[in-house]
Formats: sequence, structure tokens, C-alpha cells
Amino acid sequence: MAIFKDIASVRQWRQSLRGPLALVPTMGNLHDGHLALVKLAATRAEQVLVSIYVNPLQFGPREDFANYPRTLDRDLQRLHDAGCQTVFAPDDGLMYPRGRQDISIVMPPRSLSKVLCGASRPGHFAGVCTVLSKLLHMVAPEILLLGEKDYQQLRIVQQMVADLNLNVQVLPGPLQREADGLAYSSRNTYLNPAERQVAPLLAQTLFDLARRSTSAANIASLTTEGWERLEQAGFLPDYLELCDAQTLQALDVPQPDARWFAAARLGQTRLIDNVIVPL
Repeated sequence: MAIFKDIASVRQWRQSLRGPLALVPTMGNLHDGHLALVKLAATRAEQVLVSIYVNPLQFGPREDFANYPRTLDRDLQRLHDAGCQTVFAPDDGLMYPRGRQDISIVMPPRSLSKVLCGASRPGHFAGVCTVLSKLLHMVAPEILLLGEKDYQQLRIVQQMVADLNLNVQVLPGPLQREADGLAYSSRNTYLNPAERQVAPLLAQTLFDLARRSTSAANIASLTTEGWERLEQAGFLPDYLELCDAQTLQALDVPQPDARWFAAARLGQTRLIDNVIVPL
């Protein structure tokens, strides 16, 4: 397995390639959702590069940057077993050589980034856009793979790529779930055994709301019911909204291409999920 840790070596490797390259950016602590993206990438490009970097810019001052799981050896083994042979694993010195206090920032589109997770995590999506912009310039892939679990991130990056005329195709990977419905997330490892038993209720609630979001549905009433259901189970909801899947703006009535979005804390773990409305 080739593991690149500097720009010169990854660019030299990139220039040696003949076919298209797909990039799968991650923050490590890989799970089956990540590996599904890697396998999807392999069907779309002759070469696949997985980046592993815990980006400090996308963590708020009271978030879990210091405690975020860093499991590089395990991640490399999982990628090797999945058939991935190339990894880019930069460190902070490479990504932010002058530090993080006085650097150029890529600002996300306001309409997409001030709602949902952006409302409670100011600066998060600027950090995402900045690090992804840097990775795209360093690696120059033809294809960028992002999972639909972080659907707001996907839409923001799609718009960033279009707005900045970046020469890369952003492809979504379907949201992957564990057997009981819980969306795969690196933060699921924070859940204690009791919380892990409760966690699938977030997905169950969203699927139930999506199923009941007919043309005659009272969305406000459904939202209240879903919120109360989560609270009674021990969640602390951040948001629960029906939104347009393109604009991410809240909807009062269901429409084609709508999704239910939710974020909620369970103990110390913040979980997010989304489910499309089957209209």
C-alpha cells in the first residue's frame, strides 16, 4: 500500500496515472459506510485515493476534536482488505503550515450553510469547504465521492464546486446503515451500550415521518410528534425538519425531492440522519 504524507509525492504519483482518479475524503476511524464509498469509487475510476485527516477547522471550540478517534493503523488495514492501495495522510503541518489563525478560508454558500447543522455549528462548513478545496488542489481528482449521510455537506460541496468552477465531478454515495437502521458514523463509537440500544430510534422516527408525509399531512403536527418521541426516548433534539433536498429550505407541505433531516444528542454523542420522502 502506498501512503503519501507530502504534496510532492502525491502529485508525482498523480501525474503518473493514465486513467481517472477518484478521491474519497475521510477523517479516519473508518466504518462500512466509508468502505462502501471506496467500493463505489472503484466502479467509477481506474484509481482510488482515500485521504485520512482529522480537520481541526471544522470543529467548534467545545466540540470533540481532541477526542476524535484516530485509528490510522486499523484504517489502513481495512482499506487494504477492501482493495484500496493508495492513501493520502497529511498532518496539520502540511495542511496549515502557518497555523490556523490567519489563513484563507473558503466560505460556503450562505443559503445552504446557515440552516440545519450550520445553525448550531457556526464555522463548521467553512472548515469543510476549506479543507476539501485544499485536497482537491493537491490531488486533482476527476471524481469526488461524498456520502449522503452528511447530506448538507454534500449539497454545500456540490455548490462550492460549481461556484468555483472546480474541474471535478461530485458523486453521492447512498447512506449506509447498520442492521438495526442506525446510520454509520465514526461517532457511533462514543455511544455506551445502553445508548446504542436507543440510537436506532432516530432513523425509525425519520422513516415513520417520511412514510406519513402524504399530500394531506400536517407537517407541523408530524414534526411535533417526532420531536416528542425523540425526547421521551432520551434524545436532545437539535433540529427535525422537512426540507427541499436541493435548497435545504424548510417545507410546510411535502413535495417531490423532499427529505426529513434530524440531528440530536444522545448522551455525549451528536447523531445526524436524513430520509427521503417517497412521493
